[in-house]
Amino acid sequence: MTQTFHELEELFRQLGLASDPASIEQFVAAHRPLAKDVALCEAPFWSVSQAQFLREALGEDADWAEVVDALGELLSA
Repeated sequence: MTQTFHELEELFRQLGLASDPASIEQFVAAHRPLAKDVALCEAPFWSVSQAQFLREALGEDADWAEVVDALGELLSA
């Protein structure tokens, strides 16, 4: 089985967000820091469908899990 690794830009497109580097940087700056007691998928700035995608990506250890973890780290910093 081949595992696909996704880039942060792809994750933002998948979430329906602007995916250029400046937009990603702006998103992270606007939503950081994420409180330590709030799971990434439970953050209040996600839509229901975005939160569900993030939850499933992490819960199923899907191809998206690594980049979702990376986004979580960016928002926690």
